[in-house]
Amino acid sequence: MVNAAEEIKSRCNIVDVVGRYVRLKRSGSNYMGLCPFHSEKTPSFSVSEKGQFFHCFGCGESGDVISFIEKIENVDFMTALRKLADMYGINLDDYGFTNESRKNRLYGMNRDAAVFFLHSLADRPNPGRDYIMGRGLSLKTIGRFGIGFAPDSWNALLNYMKSKGYEEKDLAEGGLVSYSKGRYYDKFRNRVIFPIINTRGKVIGFGGRIIGQGEPKYLNSPESAVFSKRNNLFGLNLTRDSIKERDCAIIVEGYMDMVSLFQNGVTNTAATLGTALTPDQCAMLSRYTKNIVLSYDADSAGRKAALRGIEVIRQAGLSVRVLHVPDGKDPDEFVKKHGREAFEELVENALPYVDYKLAHERSMVDLDTQNGKLGYIKGAARILSSISPAEAEIYIKKVTDETGMQEGALRAEIRRASDAGKQREPVFREPADREQDELSPVSEEDLRLQKTMIGILAKAPSTLPEVSKYESIFTDPACFRIYNTIKELIKDNNALDADTAADSMDAEDARVFLEITGSTALDCEPDLLLRDCIRGIREKELRRKNEFLHKELMLMSENDDDRITEIMGQMKKIDAEIQHLRNSAGE
Repeated sequence: MVNAAEEIKSRCNIVDVVGRYVRLKRSGSNYMGLCPFHSEKTPSFSVSEKGQFFHCFGCGESGDVISFIEKIENVDFMTALRKLADMYGINLDDYGFTNESRKNRLYGMNRDAAVFFLHSLADRPNPGRDYIMGRGLSLKTIGRFGIGFAPDSWNALLNYMKSKGYEEKDLAEGGLVSYSKGRYYDKFRNRVIFPIINTRGKVIGFGGRIIGQGEPKYLNSPESAVFSKRNNLFGLNLTRDSIKERDCAIIVEGYMDMVSLFQNGVTNTAATLGTALTPDQCAMLSRYTKNIVLSYDADSAGRKAALRGIEVIRQAGLSVRVLHVPDGKDPDEFVKKHGREAFEELVENALPYVDYKLAHERSMVDLDTQNGKLGYIKGAARILSSISPAEAEIYIKKVTDETGMQEGALRAEIRRASDAGKQREPVFREPADREQDELSPVSEEDLRLQKTMIGILAKAPSTLPEVSKYESIFTDPACFRIYNTIKELIKDNNALDADTAADSMDAEDARVFLEITGSTALDCEPDLLLRDCIRGIREKELRRKNEFLHKELMLMSENDDDRITEIMGQMKKIDAEIQHLRNSAGE
């Protein structure tokens, strides 16, 4: 697969594109017309269909179809790319470029929907308010989380959003309405609504809890350009500072568990979004703490989720313990009945993950029987084979004391389990990297330049006005997404918090961004570094211009002496400019 720019250039005919703006007439193997970039009466503007480039012999402008749109429309590289993509039906999202205007539209739509849900809860007596009050939430907590209510109506939200100027197809894209049998209707009906807000304070989606009976009990917004369940955690926008301060994150399953704990003073918590804990969520948490406590329900589903979560957290290199709430209660019930201090005592006494897994194995067998003991020994051996020998030594005696088995037998089982494990594929693997080698990535030099510009912005947000003049250099999809994220954050706050920026990116982009911000190459003054980057950009532009002139030269015939002389003069001038730039870099 080629990259987006190459795909567009291969699908666009420059003669057709330029012909929309300039009246062209065939002249030999090329096309000629009046230059749109300077005033002239005799055509000196040449378009080569064979070489797919243009050149003006009057003013010296030259380039490919993308740079033509940049110049004629006075737009940046990405806007030109999108205009051409629209002309030729190419979806840039397939190449890793996210449409920022589309994302901003979704953010605004979600914000207005959140206001509707909040007003619906407060408007008049309704089942949503009765439910929330019955769960003991205060008005302060309701306001803090923006909790709302979706009326039991097919079109209440739809009509409200249409009155705000939104179109039905956009509402469907954002997951606020559904479409069936020729009509649109509200997706969330008769549900308490929990807005899902990212660490930038943007509403990215919603979770809806059904009032009374009905399925599904919880309904989340579908995936969209701004919402991904695997990349976000409910409540982290309010609790990340507390998580960082206490150096511990308590992860719960449900919205109400998280909200109730927060209201009762347990503020270092967050909730998954109806899915098992993911590597991306762990990567997000790792920016605030290396210590995770899982507090899931004690039922079968909760135990399975905890066991899966343990492996994902360990794969992320984080420490994990598991909290057991007594009497089968969930965190919400327990903290309301016993208070913050009692819950925090549970946190202090949370089981190390090995103890939890061993306890789970014990619960599956009857240790009073020989078969039960053997089953437990085999299960314990699998667990102990996955930890360090020093750690295993601590548990070997515990297991043999519980079963009355000889240590030698357990050690033999551990070796057998270890050998078998080496032959198996790991159950939990890191998400596959993007197929960058198939995407014809930008050159190492261009990628270094793009990352350096991102690093400059991260260190010195005040350089945004200058950097934005050269934003067309961000042709690598990941760098483009990272640049747009930090640009918006700087515009909103005149500053940049690296953790907030990283939280707004997917795991791989966040990794690249944090790698850039931690680079020792940024230890020099950002203004000097920016000046060097601009030199590099200017040199790249001159080399590209020279390349187009060289192509034009190759197409000249013996009768084009005047043009050949002119092209040679321009190329000599460009070579001198490039040399001057290189000399000035050493000053």
